[in-house]
Amino acid sequence: MTEIARSQTSEAHGIGAPLWLLAELTYRCPLQCAYCSNPLDFAAYRDELTTGEWIDIMRQARAMGAVQLGFSGGEPLVRRDLETLVGEARRLGFYTNLITSALGLDEARIMALREAGLDHIQISLQAGDADMAAAVAGSPKAHAKKLAMARAVKAAGYPMVLNVVLHRHNIDDLDAIIALCDSLGADAVELANCQMYGWAQLNREGLLPSREQLEVAEATTARWRERLAAKGRDMRLLFVVPDYYAERPKACMGGWGAIFMTVAPDGAVLPCHSARMLPMSFPNVRERRLREIWYDSEPFNRYRGDAWMRSPCRDCDERKRDFGGCRCQAYLLTGDPAATDPVCEYSPHHGLIEAAREAASTDPRRVEQLTPRSVHESQVFCRQ
Repeated sequence: MTEIARSQTSEAHGIGAPLWLLAELTYRCPLQCAYCSNPLDFAAYRDELTTGEWIDIMRQARAMGAVQLGFSGGEPLVRRDLETLVGEARRLGFYTNLITSALGLDEARIMALREAGLDHIQISLQAGDADMAAAVAGSPKAHAKKLAMARAVKAAGYPMVLNVVLHRHNIDDLDAIIALCDSLGADAVELANCQMYGWAQLNREGLLPSREQLEVAEATTARWRERLAAKGRDMRLLFVVPDYYAERPKACMGGWGAIFMTVAPDGAVLPCHSARMLPMSFPNVRERRLREIWYDSEPFNRYRGDAWMRSPCRDCDERKRDFGGCRCQAYLLTGDPAATDPVCEYSPHHGLIEAAREAASTDPRRVEQLTPRSVHESQVFCRQ
């Protein structure tokens, strides 16, 4: 039986194909953002997949039905084979997205990536001004580089898509941030309030904004939408509320093992980019085929559907929409990955969310006092 036929057979038993493949090419990155979602012990993962291994992974995923491919990291531009991988992805028929800090990018490489067939580039910004950006990223030169490369991406014919992670230290400058994005000619801006995974969880009390800050930021975004519409400016603003202030838990990744698959730099296959923090052993593509991992492995089936749910999730009408919320968040807050996401007001652990907000409200640290995402700090966690 062919791989496609086997996948179709498995799909007939209620498991659809993975539609989105996130290729985390490396954990290496020149920046030190204190909210990075990479694992705390990323320094332990040095045996990166080779070019040939990544090409084989892409072929397997495409044969299973995956249609969208994101190149991420760390910083994917540190991989000198990125253009080769993009070219193979285009040949296979993927829609490709590069998620980057823009460090390692220049006009020549933008053109090389375009010629290889890259469809989309998303650049991250840390702030609206150079000083705050330097404090967040740990680099005094990164901000100017990002702005220059955002313009170059636009000049190369790509839509300019920017991502800004919001947190307590930059959210009050949202008006300036959006104005900067507008002046750059951005086509879309994701204002993504920091979600508490990886290094962000480590620095949670120093990153979580207050409810008042969040309300002002939402009002600022609404005013900008009106202003942009009034002058006929098509710059889309997406405001992502932090989970700790959401009314309901999010349908994380569209459900565990439902449409999204991540391959980590060392070949671990995960249902989301944060999942390797869970107390589970995830299969590796160096040892098993993607099809077998997706359809048959125990980790990918553990939280599929709703049979695993306990009360209150199993009795809730929302369980088909939010799937019990985020397993990583449940584990980080309660120590139990099968618990109801504490974001939910019906969770017996919802008080942990309220306690986290209270703890954040009295945290005195400045952004430069947060623990940076660095190899040195990661090595500390590797020894624990």
